[in-house]
Amino acid sequence: MALEHAILVSLLEKPGSGYELARRFERSIGYFWTATHQQIYRVLKRMENDGWVDARDVPQQGRPDKKEYRVADLGRAALSSWLHDPIEPESVRHDLAVKIRGAAFDDPAALIREVERHRQAHRDRLAHYLAGQARDFTETGAGPAGPGAPPDAERELQHAVLRGGIAYERMMIGWLDDVLATLARFGPDS
Repeated sequence: MALEHAILVSLLEKPGSGYELARRFERSIGYFWTATHQQIYRVLKRMENDGWVDARDVPQQGRPDKKEYRVADLGRAALSSWLHDPIEPESVRHDLAVKIRGAAFDDPAALIREVERHRQAHRDRLAHYLAGQARDFTETGAGPAGPGAPPDAERELQHAVLRGGIAYERMMIGWLDDVLATLARFGPDS
């Protein structure tokens, strides 16, 4: 996936400035697609030049005007084309897994602190996801509109991605717990 597609999705969800878009990447999209502020601004400029997004100046009180970006027809067509193209299943590239395998040739117990650090990062991300789910989605998945509201593809698909993130973090925590139990068998007291 190109950064352009992630930006198009975000702008279709809600138009905004480059700064606002970068903040959204930090809070949500960034959990499955990362980009620096500089990358976002650079790609936005290219997308504007290519006619994928339109920008308008928005006056602000006490601050310089900001540019607010919206998806243009060409951008919507590009996203639609990309959505219909098949993609290859992702291959797993996991540095920590290689370290864990490599620990057999050094001191396996020395890796415990690093695995604990990763487990805590996944626990923190899981807590963040669960808080977002509790805040933004009801038990029925209807979202803030409440039970009985008509289906909303945008909200329900956002929730589906969030549920995938929750399942992934739970799986990672379980796996890291297993790794820690395995590493503990090779500690100084074993």
